[in-house]
Amino acid sequence: MSSLTSSDKDAIKIKGNFVMYIWMFLFIFGGLIACVVLIQNGLKFESNYALIYLGGGLIFFPFFLYEAIWALPSLAPGKVLFTIIPGEKGKIVSKKREVQFSNIKNIDYKRNPINLFNEIHIETFDNKRIKFITYNLLHEVNFYDIFDEHVYPHLEENAKKVWDRKITNDQLLKSMEYERRNHDID
Repeated sequence: MSSLTSSDKDAIKIKGNFVMYIWMFLFIFGGLIACVVLIQNGLKFESNYALIYLGGGLIFFPFFLYEAIWALPSLAPGKVLFTIIPGEKGKIVSKKREVQFSNIKNIDYKRNPINLFNEIHIETFDNKRIKFITYNLLHEVNFYDIFDEHVYPHLEENAKKVWDRKITNDQLLKSMEYERRNHDID
């Protein structure tokens, strides 16, 4: 566990996108409300579809409740997902984890199959696997931009090659005709 010191004035705090907050709120809490409405209408048995309403509401309610519980930590106003301290001795820091740029071997942006939230998976040269949860508040393209701009220039050469290959082969980025920025270090 680490905290930022006063000397880390150049630290870049990565927060969730406001539009992503709205999407998450609508999906999770809209789903909960829809399930409650379906259950209420199903219990009235006034429609030929009452059993379908009741069944659908009962099946999906636990899923949306589970997602809501997982999403609660992200609802704090101004939640910082992680912080990037740029530079040659830079690092990525969260409340509980940190990793030096020079120790990054591989980095992925994956969806967790248990809670369905996107996470940043970092594999280090000392064979540790570190995860930074983003609560689906950081769009995938924003992640690539942030990583390319602040972390990529300070990676080891092999890690740069792996990242370049990953960006080149990513289907989402191909379909968006994504263009990378210049990676020259001043």
